[in-house]
Amino acid sequence: VKGSGVRGAEPMSSSAAGPDCCGGLGNIDFRQADLCVMTWLLGYVDPSDSSFLVAVLTIAFNPLYWNVVARWEHRTRKLSRAFGSPHLACYALGGSIVLLNLLRSYCFMQAMLRQPRAEGLDHPTAYGLGLALLGVGIVFALSSCFALGFTGTFLGDYFGILKEARVTTFPFNILDNPMYWGSTANYLGCAIVHASPTGLLLTVVVALTYVVAVLYEEPFTTEIYRQKACRQRRRS
Repeated sequence: VKGSGVRGAEPMSSSAAGPDCCGGLGNIDFRQADLCVMTWLLGYVDPSDSSFLVAVLTIAFNPLYWNVVARWEHRTRKLSRAFGSPHLACYALGGSIVLLNLLRSYCFMQAMLRQPRAEGLDHPTAYGLGLALLGVGIVFALSSCFALGFTGTFLGDYFGILKEARVTTFPFNILDNPMYWGSTANYLGCAIVHASPTGLLLTVVVALTYVVAVLYEEPFTTEIYRQKACRQRRRS
């Protein structure tokens, strides 16, 4: 608040109006604004809490797990031989990923519930925004599964189960990697619904983990389909 609304009134001091960390809307220092956000979050979050650390570990572990296992399978085909077929091996990996994601969500919830709520987020408008994000996230995640099928969703191309053409139907005609961003929207919505700064911080960890996963996965998947195209050209 810069003035009282009365002509000639002096600006209120920061001690009366609260800290103005960004110097006003006309002169925002975004680096300082980012610092303010992080300071606000850490005022509610105890990063040393065991539930918070477990949640971070499960968030980071899941993409690491499915990428390491899938690449190992692509290189050795040992899972396919162990299960007797690449489809069964892919179903087994997919089932384990689903269970790990359920564990991740449980740990996320426990970390939120063990740390304070933020009064500023505990508002009907914020609650409605959280529900909307949950709805959008569920639509993106489920429609991605339907468009790709089970094996397409759970790294079937690493098992040699390749699609004939790139999927371009909804939601892939709206954005790339809609399952990852749908999942991120779910966690963000859940954090806002629970007015949880801990949930917001963990959602940042989720998003960063998915960004790294995409950078790691996409070149490898592109190479798999490039090799498929080369084999088809040689046969023809």
